Amino acid sequence: MRRTLTALILALLLPVKASACDLALALAVDISGSVDLDEYNIQMQGLASALRDGVVAEALVRADAVVMLVQWTGSSRQDLTLPWTRMGSFADVEALAQRIESAPRRWRNFSTAIGDALQFTLDQFDDAPACKRRVIDVSGDGPSNEGVAPRSIHRPLRAAGIVVNALAIEESETDLTAYFWENLILGEGAFVVTANRFEDYPDRIRMKLIRETTAQISCALPDCGPYLRLAKDEG
Repeated sequence: MRRTLTALILALLLPVKASACDLALALAVDISGSVDLDEYNIQMQGLASALRDGVVAEALVRADAVVMLVQWTGSSRQDLTLPWTRMGSFADVEALAQRIESAPRRWRNFSTAIGDALQFTLDQFDDAPACKRRVIDVSGDGPSNEGVAPRSIHRPLRAAGIVVNALAIEESETDLTAYFWENLILGEGAFVVTANRFEDYPDRIRMKLIRETTAQISCALPDCGPYLRLAKDEG
């Protein structure tokens, strides 16, 4: 009932669905060696659940958004798991959620090459439609330890008009949020969300997607309470 009410309120707040894409959202998920099978499944199930959230699903459909999924680990190991997919209806959102939660893991025992992941994901925007907003949503549980430095990709990302946000999973790296703030995120309004453990990931990615997909409206919804507190905590 709460999610239904939230979606109804959001429908009233958002403008009529635009004829052109408002948001191109790339989901880039860390599958490096520090992420075990259970933790991989938590990420995939968490992403699927977040997409099904009434606020997120409504915002994606209203924006006529396109979404893709990338799995990444060490240098030269990035996989376009799901190509750009248009969110023209709630059925499209549900279909994407089902594909994400059943997506097999591409690799298991490799390093963490965040810069390479950014470059690979940036390259995929060549095949994206001309959307008003372009966002890369990176989640990871450790700093980059292989390949090019993440900051070295900032200039081409900025030239392409792409915002990079991050979710730091601090299960084993307690200063990862600060590292992501300094080395990974980019663009106007870019932010980092922190998950203290992998178990916190589903709730944090939901709040993150709410913030990314509804950036064009005032957040005055019942489900935005945790998001507002998080945003305040992050300054």
